[in-house]
Parts: sequence; structure tokens; C-alpha cells
Amino acid sequence: MKEHRHRRHTGDAVYKTGLALIYTFILVPEVIVFLAAFNAGEYLTFPPQGFSMRWFIAFAHSKPFISAMLMSLRLAIFTLLITLTLGTMSAYFVVRFGGRLRGVIRVFMTAPLLFPAVISGAALLIYYYQVTGWRNRTFIGLLIGHVLITSPYVFLTISSTLYNFDISLEEAARSLGAGKFKTFIKITMPLIKSGMISGGMFAFIVSWGQFPISLLLAGIGLTTLPIQLFDYVRWSFDPTAAAAAAISILLALIAVIAVQRLAGLESLRW
Repeated sequence: MKEHRHRRHTGDAVYKTGLALIYTFILVPEVIVFLAAFNAGEYLTFPPQGFSMRWFIAFAHSKPFISAMLMSLRLAIFTLLITLTLGTMSAYFVVRFGGRLRGVIRVFMTAPLLFPAVISGAALLIYYYQVTGWRNRTFIGLLIGHVLITSPYVFLTISSTLYNFDISLEEAARSLGAGKFKTFIKITMPLIKSGMISGGMFAFIVSWGQFPISLLLAGIGLTTLPIQLFDYVRWSFDPTAAAAAAISILLALIAVIAVQRLAGLESLRW
């Protein structure tokens, strides 16, 4: 009995240690960049040489950075709206009417997650140039790329809520005379709200920080914040870049907190 308890405690300790190491590996770079944004020195160094907000002010007065941030925000919002619509419709169809093809359609919908974003971006670029003859890299082409990459997140989160949905509620509404559309709006949508909010926020965050797709598909005047940040650190090494990264981290953190408050991440069942 003691030996069994000892093994269990050892296993728990190993698990918690491994989990702590993973979180440390993921979070330490973000913490370093965030703290470096408040550096009072002239160069991007760590630990910071004093505390200062000067680089956030420099970011606010930088026309290229502000323009790129607004472009990323516009792109992420459009991506959120489109993927939320398409993801909801596709998830509802697969869960309710997929039948024997459910697994095949599910694999097809989640396929963009299996490939590196740079490969998907290159494939889209070749498709635009060689197949459609669409040689001008426009906002629409960039938006299509972001929708392609983010759609699986919306599809998976909404599917997870639909699998746990009590279909008898829809049947009761239909029996009382409600049509399919009214039933979906009045009954189904409010009950899958958690999946829609979570999926939408995931789509927004992924689109906001998307670099490979944007780099390959963005044309002149379509510079997003990740691309602007990449170009800036190639030629300059002051903490303005860290300030831009810190703002991106804060936005992602706010989005995660908003999902937790509005929907609750624990409500999802994968």
C-alpha cells in the first residue's frame, strides 16, 4: 500500500514538474519582452536599465506601427466575423447531418492545422498567380488566407458544444411551431454561445499574430503589425519593437480573459 502511494506521489511530482517546465518555456520569452519594453536605455537589452514609458510613447507616435496595428485590427475583425459565420454553419452541418461522412468532413475542415502556415501561404500564392490569374496581392486575398488558417479553431470549438447539446430542446421548439431558423436563433445559438465566443476569440488572436500568411500574401499598403515588427528589428534595435510586442501580448491576454469571463474555458469539451 505504501509502495503504491509512493509511486502515485512520485508520478504526481514528475507530472507537475514537467507541466511547470512547459509553462516556463512558453511564458518566459513573453515576460522578458514585456519587461524589456519598459527599458530606460537606448537599446533592447535585458534586464532593463531602469523604468521608462518612452518606448510606448515612441510607438504611439510611429506612423508605420500605428498604421500596421490598425491594419491587423481590421483584418482580425473581418476574419473573426467570417470564420464565425462559416465555422458555425459547417459545425452544425457536420454534427447534425454529417452521417457517415462526418469523419471525412471533419478531417477536411481541420486540415489547415496539419500544415505549417508558410506552406498554406505559398500554396495560396501559387493558386492566386497560376490558377486564377489574380496577380495583385489585395486585402481580399490576404483575408482569405487568414480565414483559411483560423476556420478550424472556430469549427472545433463550436462542434464541441454541439456534441454536448441536448437536441430535445430543439425538438420541443419545433413541436411548438418554431421553424428551423427561429429554433436555431432562439434555442441553439444561445446554448452554444460559449463555443462561438471561444472560437471567435481564438480566430481573432491567431489572425492578429499571423506572420507567414501575411508575409506571403500582403501587398503594398497591407503591412500588418507582425510584418512591421519583423522589418523594424532587422534595422533597428531599440525597445520600440518590445513595446509593440508588449501591446500584442496585452491584447491577446485581454482576449483570453474576455473568453473566460463571457464563456468560460472550462465549458468546452474537446
